[in-house]
Amino acid sequence: MKLNTNSNSYIIIYSAILVVVVAFLLAFVYQALKPMQDANVALDVKKQILYSLNIRDLDGAEAEAKYAEVVKEEKEQDGQKVYECQIDGKDITVASLKGMGLWGGISGYLAIDGEGKVFGAYFNHESETAGLGAEIKDSQAWQEKFIGKQIWDENGNVVLSVVKKVDNPQTQVDCVTGATLTSNGVDAMLKDGLKNVKPKEEEE
Repeated sequence: MKLNTNSNSYIIIYSAILVVVVAFLLAFVYQALKPMQDANVALDVKKQILYSLNIRDLDGAEAEAKYAEVVKEEKEQDGQKVYECQIDGKDITVASLKGMGLWGGISGYLAIDGEGKVFGAYFNHESETAGLGAEIKDSQAWQEKFIGKQIWDENGNVVLSVVKKVDNPQTQVDCVTGATLTSNGVDAMLKDGLKNVKPKEEEE
């Protein structure tokens, strides 16, 4: 019996088989690539933590080796990821941060020395505007403005801030030009993400 390739039933059956085959192939490819994707995501996180420690321009293997060398402990404080590190014999605490920018999520890592000052910073974003809000990620010079800033006052309140006009250079960083809302998001992320973090030397 010759198939009627113009019939509705043939077209429906053919389309259904094609959809099943394509779905199977996509699922197979996804499962095959997932370990590699997970490894790339994990490596990217390690690189971001190293960036916050002012360690940059490493390839994958170098970053893996350096991370293993400097990061001594990964733990959680009140549901927040914290990394205890050592740089040149100094204890440095790296706190993970999450917040909201103008168009989507923002995140970062802030490295803190034993005196409660910023050792280094790195920020990232999901969808901020190139040349404006995206500068929180793309501008190393802006990230370096955080270095040396005091994070808490004597009462443990977070005083590290991102502001339009710097009145206290010991605790404040000027916002990204033309990206006030994204800068406000970074400021809120710092206030929320650092309120329960303490540098290692201050922990009991």
